Amino acid sequence: MGAREVVVSERPMPEDGAVRHRWVEVRGIRLHLAECGAGVPLLMLHGFPQHWYAWHKVVALLPEGYRIICPDLRGFGWSGQTTRGYDMDALAEDTLALLDALGLERVGLVGHDWGGQLGFRLCLRAPERFSGYLALNITHPWPRHRAVLPNLWRMWFTAFVEYPVLGRAVLRHWPGFTRFLLRHQVADPAVWTEADLAEYAAATSASAAAAQSLFWQYVLHDIPALVRGTRRRQRLTVPTLLLGGERDNVVVPSMLAGSEPYADDLTVRLVPGAGHYLPQERPEEVAEAVRTFFAGRV
Repeated sequence: MGAREVVVSERPMPEDGAVRHRWVEVRGIRLHLAECGAGVPLLMLHGFPQHWYAWHKVVALLPEGYRIICPDLRGFGWSGQTTRGYDMDALAEDTLALLDALGLERVGLVGHDWGGQLGFRLCLRAPERFSGYLALNITHPWPRHRAVLPNLWRMWFTAFVEYPVLGRAVLRHWPGFTRFLLRHQVADPAVWTEADLAEYAAATSASAAAAQSLFWQYVLHDIPALVRGTRRRQRLTVPTLLLGGERDNVVVPSMLAGSEPYADDLTVRLVPGAGHYLPQERPEEVAEAVRTFFAGRV
């Protein structure tokens, strides 16, 4: 990509004694990893406005026998920030290069929100690298237009994020906006502690340029592809379980239908009473899905 690494966050990390931290250099940047356990490798990709710590409740509930790998995506958390490289194809290249650097030929994959979008891209691009995919709070790549169009208004908040000058200013200088999104997009705002809200607001301020670029690249590349039906020429062969929140006010249940012609094995399941942050709202159910879905998968 030729994207020069400009900074790695020096903020203190949230306390989680169960994980070990390290940095791996791939494609000219340093990606931060939080890891724990040993056994079957499981790669967990966070969404916005979060980082590796998004998984801490789920990880604490998983049994032994898994090697849990939670990277910070390029520009987020404690990974290197660059001037470019935030489109889904570039992030997929980062992830595949990370697996190569770790010596992992095949892993189980879990993704939430933007990490869920990335997970689908990875499974379509390199299906041989993934034994299964657990996607959370995200549409599959073939949503029905008649389900998406009436719900576009739900993405109102992206207008404050995606534009280069406005988005960076809002995310960097208006922590209340991040706090509002986190509270607004769960079924019960009490699932967030004050420490959670403060951490993700501070993290978003530090990664404002990366977050804005991520949204803007989606506007430039992925929305046109969605309109053209580009992904309809691709088929999902990785076994996939898609969990949605029954009360998700961003990705509503009606947007999860319609994958049947494009996927060999994709199951959609709704979590009653849950919103857009299943790892935070229902970590027990996410951990149980990991245990059952990946049981026996290499």
